[in-house]
Amino acid sequence: MVVLSSKRLLDELEDSRYRFGHAEAARVFELLVQAESASFKDVPSLIRFHEVLMVLRAFPPNARVLRRCESILNRFHKRVEVLRVAGADMEDFDPLEVSGIAGTTMQDALGFDLMRWLIRRMPGKLEIAWEDYDDERAMGSGWPRVIPLLEEDSQVEANIPWRKWLDAAQGSRSKSPDWLVNRYETLDVSASEKARLYDALHMPVRWRLDNSSISRTRNWKRPSNVFYHQEPLMARKDISLARELARRPPNLKQLSPRQGAKVMDLIREVMLVRYRELYGTTLGDPRSVVRADLARGVSIFLWNLQPQRRLPLRAYTAGLTLKNGVPINYIEAIGLFEWLEVGFNTFYTFRGGEVAWIFSQVLCCLREFMGATCISMYPYQLGQNNEEAIESGAFWFYRKLGFRPGRTDLLRLVEREERRITDDPKYKSPARTLRRLADSHVFYELPGTERGLWDHFSTRNIGLRVNQTMAKEFGGDQDQFRHAAAKSLAKILGGPVPEDALPYGIDFRNFAMVLSLIPGIRLWSAAEKNSLVRIIRTKSGRDEMQYLHLLQAHHRLRTEFLRLGSKSPL
Repeated sequence: MVVLSSKRLLDELEDSRYRFGHAEAARVFELLVQAESASFKDVPSLIRFHEVLMVLRAFPPNARVLRRCESILNRFHKRVEVLRVAGADMEDFDPLEVSGIAGTTMQDALGFDLMRWLIRRMPGKLEIAWEDYDDERAMGSGWPRVIPLLEEDSQVEANIPWRKWLDAAQGSRSKSPDWLVNRYETLDVSASEKARLYDALHMPVRWRLDNSSISRTRNWKRPSNVFYHQEPLMARKDISLARELARRPPNLKQLSPRQGAKVMDLIREVMLVRYRELYGTTLGDPRSVVRADLARGVSIFLWNLQPQRRLPLRAYTAGLTLKNGVPINYIEAIGLFEWLEVGFNTFYTFRGGEVAWIFSQVLCCLREFMGATCISMYPYQLGQNNEEAIESGAFWFYRKLGFRPGRTDLLRLVEREERRITDDPKYKSPARTLRRLADSHVFYELPGTERGLWDHFSTRNIGLRVNQTMAKEFGGDQDQFRHAAAKSLAKILGGPVPEDALPYGIDFRNFAMVLSLIPGIRLWSAAEKNSLVRIIRTKSGRDEMQYLHLLQAHHRLRTEFLRLGSKSPL
């Protein structure tokens, strides 16, 4: 076997990672054997090697390659340490696309709920990044909550010794954020209020990954059945979204709360090391997790929010996809009635691997879980304020799967671009055109769904109307508005006003403000009113999907929501 230079090794490994067949698998194994003893003397080369290993671990051609990848990845932190000792620029490991490699150090200003979890997950390994923390306004307004008499300094003095105050309060000179986070956790306010108060600090913390299983490098599990790729991967052109959605629905298995808690730990790990923190990946409900084991080594997990942290009107689902036990993407889906907004993000490393087919399977699972028949994609997914999506031509990925713009002017622009592509196969839409196309949602309607019905709908429009009414009729006083709307709705429904402190009471008041905008609600039938009560009660119940399915059955409420949300009041 000819011994290759490290550069040639990397080039050949990258060329071979998505090529499959007996001869190709044998060659990949030979390259890995050489790479295992090779030395990569700069950070960019080591990152390239890492990313190839991750792809081969998720898309292995055979068991030998899989085992060799695992062996190298389990010791990868030692390679990082060699470069650290040699004086390499470790900031090259920081970009979002490559962060989270074993042996590196991470720093971020985490939200309260994720901080609490990380302190438990990595006890004693976090420290406040004092050299990067100088937000005196945040400390001055937030720390007096837990440090007595701090206002004596913070309100009138300059050059306040913030660390001395914290050291005195916690009884040590530790850089750990544990004491401060624990004090916020004991405040006598709601969980969401604790989060708001702590998040206002914007306090950066630092932690070393070392050889932790939290790192991207080692955050995978060997599944009971590995799918080995021996033929070319499925390309986007091979996928018919209509055909996939018409197949028998996937089997969604309800996990136990204990199993669900493990999935919640996993998604927090996955997002943490990629500098991503989504509402639904941090605050998922372990009792709601379902799992679909599909073909080609793919498993998809979906879950809802904890009851006390749900959105006022829409139902929220988040998710994660594993490929042969390797996390490859995350999912966000927010629904109302049969309409669903979807966020789908495949991690940078795996964007060459059957993304269109996996996306189709995600939609199949979401349809079964949430009952949606009108699917829309966030403009961000297409490229709005997202240059990476513009560079990759993300709009055309969705368009070629059957999505259409919701605005007629953008649809005309798409059709013009398609004619240009037909006339000149080498033509590519310029970035300025792609930015225009990303200025609005795109939609995919399943058979039987009225085309265009949700094209201009936004819950934001409903919220703006509610606030206009509050300003006009109650002088901008939210408490007065909530009280009056709840009292009126209770009279219409023939029941008492529920206590505001109860989750049902909060949901009742949120709905009451919206329903106050609906003329003639008093004339609804008894069955429609009873169904409305049940809908509001289930919003904070154990199963948020029951709430969504009940909404889908209330046709009159759907009509009114569409009317209120389909045109901006401003």
